[in-house]
Amino acid sequence: QVQLVESGGGLVQPGGSLKLSCAASGLTVSQYTMGWFRQAPGKEREFVGALRRLGANTYHYADSVKGRFTISRDNARNTVSLQMNRLNPEDTALYYCAAGQSLLSMTRSKSGYKYWGQGIQVTVSS
Repeated sequence: QVQLVESGGGLVQPGGSLKLSCAASGLTVSQYTMGWFRQAPGKEREFVGALRRLGANTYHYADSVKGRFTISRDNARNTVSLQMNRLNPEDTALYYCAAGQSLLSMTRSKSGYKYWGQGIQVTVSS
């Protein structure tokens, strides 16, 4: 049984940083494209970033987070992380970790991911 469990969310002031982690069980993160999505109240779930599976190591980021967010993978711990810097109130959302083995063209699409975490709240507010 596959499980993705996010951790590290919380409340942070504008300009601050947070690091989200996604611990995987039942799958090997290096063999999957690992993505992060977020959903703000009243909005659609949107792509944040992804790291393609081993052998096709490419990073993908939404324009809104490029240069501020960084994805990394720890194969030994079977985890994926999302380092978020220079956070602003528009980054407030429920953040989801996801895993899939889709084609490159599906990397930014929710449909490209088969497994999802429960989500974790990130709130940016003073």
